Amino acid sequence: MAREHPAATKAAPQSREKLQAVLERAAERLGKAALGAEVGVLLCDVGDAASLAAVARQTRLVLNCVGPVALLDEARWFLEGMYLKYNEKAAEKGVYVIGSCGFDSIPADMGVLYTRDKLKGTLTAVESFLKVKSGPEGSCAHDGTWKSAVYGLADQDNLRKLRKKIGYAPVPVVGAKLKSRGLVFYNQEFKEYSIRFMGSDGSVVKRSQCYLHTELQETPVQYGAYVNIGGLGSVIKLMFAGILFLLLVKFSFGRKLLTKYPEFFSAGFFTKKGPTQKQMDGTSFTMTFFGEGYSEGQDPQYGKPNVKICTEVKGPEPGYVATPIAMVQAAVSLLEDAACLPKRGGVYSPGAAFSKTKLIDRLSKRGVEFSVISKPEL
Repeated sequence: MAREHPAATKAAPQSREKLQAVLERAAERLGKAALGAEVGVLLCDVGDAASLAAVARQTRLVLNCVGPVALLDEARWFLEGMYLKYNEKAAEKGVYVIGSCGFDSIPADMGVLYTRDKLKGTLTAVESFLKVKSGPEGSCAHDGTWKSAVYGLADQDNLRKLRKKIGYAPVPVVGAKLKSRGLVFYNQEFKEYSIRFMGSDGSVVKRSQCYLHTELQETPVQYGAYVNIGGLGSVIKLMFAGILFLLLVKFSFGRKLLTKYPEFFSAGFFTKKGPTQKQMDGTSFTMTFFGEGYSEGQDPQYGKPNVKICTEVKGPEPGYVATPIAMVQAAVSLLEDAACLPKRGGVYSPGAAFSKTKLIDRLSKRGVEFSVISKPEL
């Protein structure tokens, strides 16, 4: 489905041509002559409610692919903004609205639940460490993601106000409190430096844990998300780039510079063209989860955690390959695991919606694999 520009009658044929080109590329990748018979093309105007309604009436499920995979606040804005505006209406109509179903934050949210289910006992805290590996062609991302980061950081105050309106209940801490790590630290497990992950994973997992605790009376899991960045040289480069970014993003002029010259300010990582097919083919990710908790029969309210577990989620290039896999399998779970969804409609995070479904099994069969690295040890 494509957007038809409301002010230009030529937009519809242009949009149709672009979608047809996408179908041709997809057919080529799948080794088929064409996909026209299997995939229809519908055009609508996202600024026209009647146009959107006409398309929606023909569907059971809509995948929203508008916009890039956001590094910072886009996923948070979607979940929390949609919750505030549409949660009650969605519940009334029996509609499920589920955000953050791409790389942010299916691996993290479902990874925490997978770790919980594999621990024989009570999981109380998890830390995840993301590592993205690129091939000989290197890696890059589209500048739309860069723009999301720029405007997301600039709009932090509004995000805080939005959360205040919702009035989230604090998630209780069960067991030993998870220690907060520094902004940059040396990770003994991986023998490289790590930083706090600035994406939406932390807030999404927290939302899921809040729902599971409040609605299903499950023990909430504390969570910390981090990224492995390499050696000391990488740390120095990142610090200089980060300081410059934070200084510029505060001012309108600075934001204009950042969005106009993404390649310069990101050292070539964000480009207007995005990654090539070879770059995507050579890129992969690994997210490692270190969990701790209490063995069966041990009360989490007393004593220190006495059991640990390590799990892993790994998959292909995050933004352009793993994300559509995650989105499509989430959609399939919505359609085929309806009896396992929350009892009422509403706006949900992935973990809240899919905790009882077969989503993890579906993902593992299609290249986003979940596994236990080390079994629980006392």
